[in-house]
Amino acid sequence: MGLDTRNLVESLFRWAHVFVGIIWIGHLYFFNWVNSNFAATLDAEAKKKVVPELMPRALWFFRWGAAWTWITGLFLIGIVYYSTGLTFEGGSGLWDAASIVMVVVTFFAFVVYDPLMKAIKDTKVQAVVGFILATVAFILFRAWAGFGWRSAAIHLGAMFGTLMAANVWMRIWPNQKKIITATKNGEKPDPAIVALAGLRSKHNTYMSVPLLYGMIGQHATWAASYLWAMPVAILLGWAVVLWTYKKGATVKGF
Repeated sequence: MGLDTRNLVESLFRWAHVFVGIIWIGHLYFFNWVNSNFAATLDAEAKKKVVPELMPRALWFFRWGAAWTWITGLFLIGIVYYSTGLTFEGGSGLWDAASIVMVVVTFFAFVVYDPLMKAIKDTKVQAVVGFILATVAFILFRAWAGFGWRSAAIHLGAMFGTLMAANVWMRIWPNQKKIITATKNGEKPDPAIVALAGLRSKHNTYMSVPLLYGMIGQHATWAASYLWAMPVAILLGWAVVLWTYKKGATVKGF
């Protein structure tokens, strides 16, 4: 039996993608559901000692986990979808303007998301707008670009993942460096940058669960006939995240 090089490369990238993804998302959940509640119990002197030691270490794994998750994911989508017929419904579609536009949307949605989220101040309105746009994107993947269920699901997941990685490197990490430096110097960080870093980290937490469904739920072939399946999965994922935020606030130290 000969070695299937393509299958070997794909399996290695999947392995790496899951590994670095666990590092990234694990730290994301630690920051949002554990550390945020723990940090609120520290006084100024304790923060001055703890934050400069803990956060640079954790954020190193966090940001590089994000980078390598995105890079390995990009290779995977190329190997599994772009170099095969799996992108399109039935595996027989051809690339046209609609499908190319939706790939561009997948990887460049941040240029719309970032200023839009800055313009909308109410977080509940942000959630509604985000849900509507994600739903529209998924419908366009399926009904306009002709992507199959698996392809549409993974592209929506890739869109969420790209937004999240961009948040990490362009909004969370740059602001966290300023927050850590100010805390180390015994100064109060600028509330605006604290709020922005915290909000984008929260956005990432909410996007992460639908992202996981896009990765794993793509194999739920029962959903292929139902456009409502993905919007419902997004709402269900957000409900789980909301519950976990509330639960995290109730867990106390000894």
